[in-house]
Amino acid sequence: MEVILKQDLLNLGYANEKVNVKAGYARNYLIPQGIAILATESNKKVLAETLKQKAHKEAKIKNAAEDLSKSLKDLTVRIGAKAAESGKIFGSVNAIQIAQALKDQHNVEVDRKKIQVDHEHIKELGTYKAKIHLHKDVQVEISFEVFAE
Repeated sequence: MEVILKQDLLNLGYANEKVNVKAGYARNYLIPQGIAILATESNKKVLAETLKQKAHKEAKIKNAAEDLSKSLKDLTVRIGAKAAESGKIFGSVNAIQIAQALKDQHNVEVDRKKIQVDHEHIKELGTYKAKIHLHKDVQVEISFEVFAE
């Protein structure tokens, strides 16, 4: 029996996917639990339209991420930190400070959770790299400079 899954199910498939299962499994578990619906002609047409709209939205989001990555590619961000004479800073520089500096210096808002710093803890003055994951297929590397205030 062919059904269309409404949600992800381990070892069976993902949401909006057509799968073949035994008739008893579909009638007694999947359909009553609301996990799947029968794959009738009308439901297949609805699924096709849903997938088409989802692909269009995904392409739009990816294009926006690519445009943002082009604008971020050549940027250098400067982050001020209190430092000792030896070049070691008090505290460390993290993704929150990079996101705030991007917003303040270049008017670009990036979620701090999408920023990955190459070194775990930056505790010295210098120039470093960070990766920004804008989309699952789009990521950009920016450089940032930590200077003494």
